[in-house]
Amino acid sequence: MKHIKYLVFAITAFVLTSCSDEFLNPLPDTSVAVDAFFQSDEDVLAGVIGIYDALQGVNENTVTNIGTANRGVQFEHLLTEHRTDNTRNATLEGSKSDFHRYVVNANNVESEDYYASMYEVIFRANNILNFIDVADAGNRARYTAEAKFLRAYAYFKLVRLYSDVPLVTEVVGPTDEEALFTRIPEEQIYTQIVTDLQEAVDVLDNSFKSRASRASAQALLAKVYLTQPSPNYTGAEQLCEAIISSGNFALEPNFYDVFYSELNDEIIFAIQYESGNALESQSFSSEFTSAIRAGREDGQNIVNDNLITDFVAFGGARTAISYTTVNGSNEVAKFFPDGFDSTAEPDPYGPNARNAGNDYIAIRYADVLLMHVEAAIGSGTTTSDAGALVSFQMIRDRAFPETAPNIISSVSKQELLVERRVELAFENQRWFDLLRFGVADEVLTAHAAEMGYIYNSRALLLPIPAREINISKGLLTQNPGY
Repeated sequence: MKHIKYLVFAITAFVLTSCSDEFLNPLPDTSVAVDAFFQSDEDVLAGVIGIYDALQGVNENTVTNIGTANRGVQFEHLLTEHRTDNTRNATLEGSKSDFHRYVVNANNVESEDYYASMYEVIFRANNILNFIDVADAGNRARYTAEAKFLRAYAYFKLVRLYSDVPLVTEVVGPTDEEALFTRIPEEQIYTQIVTDLQEAVDVLDNSFKSRASRASAQALLAKVYLTQPSPNYTGAEQLCEAIISSGNFALEPNFYDVFYSELNDEIIFAIQYESGNALESQSFSSEFTSAIRAGREDGQNIVNDNLITDFVAFGGARTAISYTTVNGSNEVAKFFPDGFDSTAEPDPYGPNARNAGNDYIAIRYADVLLMHVEAAIGSGTTTSDAGALVSFQMIRDRAFPETAPNIISSVSKQELLVERRVELAFENQRWFDLLRFGVADEVLTAHAAEMGYIYNSRALLLPIPAREINISKGLLTQNPGY
């Protein structure tokens, strides 16, 4: 997809030139220009790829005003991993450090950027759906399913982080404030997400890993079923088993290759970046490795001691690949910029570490295997289901090859939570896992006490950005406690 994205760069800039503050639907002022542009199947495809561009976001190197950057998923570790017991910021200064101390307020620029970025995905998806009839008849169903998958992906992020949010599924005018700024109950958001993903499952195939596919829709829908207010454990289990039985995916024998052999057999869906290209690269990798080459960045995703304790006990072969200790600082190793060797001379980290090409791994097969176990446990506390045990054993065998096969007779919910922690550490899953397993308050209260933070349950939701409330003239309401 990296080469395709060049087709949409000029298009995106052209379409968004007249964007107003109403980012939920910034296109009305350019509607004539947009009508003129979408005239062929190739134009619609370029627009579809433009939705992925919104997820990718802009590299911080190119940003002059962080409040209007739309960095896509590049800030996601702050909103997720930093709010758990996994990681923290290296300093107590600046808005990025507010997440790990549970003091995020409605003016936080990173939260504001993420919220706006997800709605950027949504409005681009809605806009493409508005022009889908321009596409060739044979491609319309696929383009529609792809746009709806991406819309569902963005809404699933938003509803878990902010709860009730505006639900906009079509292009509307900037004066339609009720549609743009009325918060819709979670249950209705989930209904729309499920509807969009079911269509994607029915229509898509597994041709792509860097674009929506049937397997990525199945995996995302399985997690939605596990997460929604009334979980559908049977549906989630069936979806995971469909992915497993497809034979299209497998665990990488070497855990290192999951992260540095891109679009490998384990990857189901990844957001791609291109190394050295300021417009197509990412800077989050360099933000995790401040101590390795001093002064590069301010240091994010510093690994907490209790996660290290779990790695020592349960990490196995994953441990050395997941984090490293340099100059007394425990930092992420999964996403070294372009896989550089921190001990090599001359310094391969180089001047362009903030133009890294590491892909953002959104969904991988190991997550599906562990969701399979989770679905088998369901509302209980343990499972001895034969299929689920096979899935769990596959994860354990890779982590502890010297003792494989690691015969397992049952898996408890707590064992699964720990396994997910060490398998998926630094991949922005821990926050959502704690919520889904119903232990967020318990775990975070203990973590805050250990670290000297002040935590209360209001932190389970982020505040709706004040900027959006101001734009709505007060129609958009705030979450409790903010």
